Amino acid sequence: MKPSRKHPTSIALATLAVLWGAATPAGAQDTPSRIARVTVYPGSATVERVAKVPAGARSVTLGCLPASLDAQSLQINADAAVRVGEFNVRTEDRDVVAACASPLDGRIRELEDQIAAVKAEAASLQLVDGYLKNVATGGATTEAPGGRLQAATPAQIAATADALRKSAHESQTRAHQLQRKQEALELALKPLAAERERTASQRAQVVSVTVTLATDREAELRLSYQVRGTGWQPTYRATLDAAKPSVLLERQALVAQNSGEDWSNVQLTLSTGQPGRATQGRLPRPWTLDMAVPAPKPAMPAGAMAMSAAPAPASPVARRAMVEDALPNFEVSSTDKAFATEFAVPQRITVPSTGQRITLALGSHTAPATLITRTAPSVEEAAYLVAELAPPPGVWPAGTANLYRDGAFVGTGRIDFAAATNANGASSLAFGRDELVTVRAEPAQDLTGSAGFTGSRVERRTRRAYTVENRHKAPTTLQVLHAAPQSRNEKIEVESRYQPQPTDLAWNRTPGTVAWQQPLAAGATAQFSAEHTIRHPKDMELLERQ
Repeated sequence: MKPSRKHPTSIALATLAVLWGAATPAGAQDTPSRIARVTVYPGSATVERVAKVPAGARSVTLGCLPASLDAQSLQINADAAVRVGEFNVRTEDRDVVAACASPLDGRIRELEDQIAAVKAEAASLQLVDGYLKNVATGGATTEAPGGRLQAATPAQIAATADALRKSAHESQTRAHQLQRKQEALELALKPLAAERERTASQRAQVVSVTVTLATDREAELRLSYQVRGTGWQPTYRATLDAAKPSVLLERQALVAQNSGEDWSNVQLTLSTGQPGRATQGRLPRPWTLDMAVPAPKPAMPAGAMAMSAAPAPASPVARRAMVEDALPNFEVSSTDKAFATEFAVPQRITVPSTGQRITLALGSHTAPATLITRTAPSVEEAAYLVAELAPPPGVWPAGTANLYRDGAFVGTGRIDFAAATNANGASSLAFGRDELVTVRAEPAQDLTGSAGFTGSRVERRTRRAYTVENRHKAPTTLQVLHAAPQSRNEKIEVESRYQPQPTDLAWNRTPGTVAWQQPLAAGATAQFSAEHTIRHPKDMELLERQ
């Protein structure tokens, strides 16, 4: 994209026009435009519109833009033959701009007119039905010459009855058809009315951008701007092939937008950048030390004490921070370009402004895997099949993954190669329970007594023992996890003994998480035990969290 050639004075005028909402210059033309490209970020998007500028034009207006448009992000570029001057932004109510009428309005009016016509015809049939009833109950008489009434003949009665029957049948049949037609029209009208009502708030206003320019021949004008109410989320599909073993990783992205304008047949790019975030990180504050002067605490009434216990209301900034923390975070630390990772979708995409989630495929990769059977007997007497994967080439943003084992869906997990904590840098994906590995935890042994020459210390001994059996017809790699007590106070002593010796005393770089890892032959049984001795002063209350 070539930068626009604008004089500094024109840029200043443009800024004033954006801030003050200058009126549209006289003679400005409403120029049709189309969305050519959209770059989607987590929480926002950059939309690029393209418009044809006729030869001799002095200003053009691009109208019916969404109200979510960020005027400060506007960028205007054009061909080299176009001289671009100032521009201004104007916001209006959509109802007063005829060109920006919703395409649903015409279809809704058409259906409402059809329903009204059906109701009118049904009302006329009711009049006919009432007339037929009056004729049928009027009696079997005819008017003779001279104005005298005489009884109708049998032939006349039969002919009248047959005519009434046919007319009533046709009337009732037509009334039933009209009822069915009205139901079908109302059924078609209901979703359109609901969609118009849903979008009424976001499309209550529209934005128009008027650009002053000069060109002697037909050229192309490009307008880009940021909009809110959009975003994308990475997601994956992981299929385990235990025979190889390997995992097929399929990259996907969920894209949704509610910006107020539909993206129809556009070139879509997904980016991990964060254009709406702060441009500078927080800086350290000075660290000072001083002696605190104790101040006497005044007595507080009971009511005031009750009031002081209530937390202070959060400030608007704090409330916004809490809301932002509650939103999904799609930030990826790894980068493909200089400062962000971008995924270009090869085909053109249509994403309506309805919040509908569109799933896009971003490619696949088959990664070799190391299979282990993991269990934490003290928490759950069960074993799970886990695949350890090395980070594949390229950038893989963190996201949820649908997990499949031997072609069957087993659940959901999370892929985050950037947060790999294994010593070898691998990430783990759990593919459900391993029912052919049985786990049993022996009852815990816990003894407490006194220690020291004067019995001033408390000594507590705990013992945990586990048994694991492999009922597979093939060997497996077994990993047993156990939580060991960790002292946070120098007065608390902890001594631990294990049988056999653990492979890792700080599994996944977590102190206190002990791991045994060893091969387990088919039909074999393995036993593990951990004994911990905790000593602390008798007058000290032990705070234990587990």
